[in-house]
Amino acid sequence: MRDELLRARAASRLALTLTSEQKNMALHAMGEELIRSSEEILLANQLDVQRAQDAKEPSSRLDRLALDKQRMQTIVDGLHDIISLADPIGEVLSAWTRPNGLYIEQVRVPLGVVGVIYESRPNVTVDTAALTLKTGNAVVLRGGKEAFETNTALIHALRKAITEVGLPADLVMILQNTNRSSIDELIRARGLIDVIIPRGGAGLITHVVEHATVPVIETGVGNCHVYVDVQANIDMAIDIIINAKTQRPSVCNAIETVLIHEAIAKQVLPRVSYQLARLGVQLRVDEASDMILENNDLVYEEGVFLVKQLATDMDYATEFLGLTLAVKIVPSLENAIDHIMRYGTGHSESIITEDIEAAEIFLQTVDAAAVYHNASTRFTDGYEFGFGAEIGISTQKLHARGPMGLRELTGYKYMVRGNGQIR
Repeated sequence: MRDELLRARAASRLALTLTSEQKNMALHAMGEELIRSSEEILLANQLDVQRAQDAKEPSSRLDRLALDKQRMQTIVDGLHDIISLADPIGEVLSAWTRPNGLYIEQVRVPLGVVGVIYESRPNVTVDTAALTLKTGNAVVLRGGKEAFETNTALIHALRKAITEVGLPADLVMILQNTNRSSIDELIRARGLIDVIIPRGGAGLITHVVEHATVPVIETGVGNCHVYVDVQANIDMAIDIIINAKTQRPSVCNAIETVLIHEAIAKQVLPRVSYQLARLGVQLRVDEASDMILENNDLVYEEGVFLVKQLATDMDYATEFLGLTLAVKIVPSLENAIDHIMRYGTGHSESIITEDIEAAEIFLQTVDAAAVYHNASTRFTDGYEFGFGAEIGISTQKLHARGPMGLRELTGYKYMVRGNGQIR
């Protein structure tokens, strides 16, 4: 691995001199090569999906792993979006002249060599390669073994495209070793890797944070909530809950718990539970919710059954990543915020209310990377935020927070110009 990381380091030095035009040319070539190679990539993906199915992997992981023509086109569209974005490298953040005549500029620069460890999702391979290239970084990818064939095919296409425009292929590199030992070696490669970004489940992220000697940007375990306030528009609340839970339940910005103010719980809970049941969602409910559901007179259509059981503390702390949703009735906005602060992971939280004062209290006091008023948490996404793509969603507070686009893959340095000043 050391030889590979040394090559990535050498490529990152060359990347410092690349113009925006050169980088965009490479991104365009990457998109074209992905289209030309799509048949081979999809065949490789079928091998990975079949292996995952044989291993009885959960549906949420299969969904994250699978590619098809539409998802391939979405990946290529993301490349084109990144081309259209302004290159942040070289941006002067601030500038001033000191009394002694020194002229100081704070200038945006690449981070260097970025290591990204991720699971299951092949689109991360392309998004990450594109974002790091656009920002003049080299990237060392360590994908999961479950997507090995797909990632190998994707990287082959990307590296081929990069060399065709005269840039070093080692700007984008993937480790072939998918053993756990490769993670430990990568996260301790001080001097060769400048920052590590883990993307995956709680176990992976915790391991990286606790064992890395390289700086880490902690990303996205998403135990996200929707709170339905006493003054909520109920139809809106139901639409948002259904979208936030079921539009794509296997991702980190899907909700895992709904909190409902006790004053409107009898109006909201039976209706939303019926819609959730139609979509196959199972509920984990507190005793108050269970009593409401047991005593409501809602008639379910044939073939629709509400599956529920009493919730535990573990349910409220769980990122289900599937068609399971925890429910709790709360007596006040303050109690809802307390619950979120106890169980949330600092990812995305939403309040549904027509009370502007309550919304502002929620937005100001809930400590999360993204907080919403009357909108689905599914919008916590680089593309939806206008970033073109994302390298992850940071749930920490230093350097980057929320969806990480181009600017979050940069640092800055001071360029100081003088004419002989000494101190």
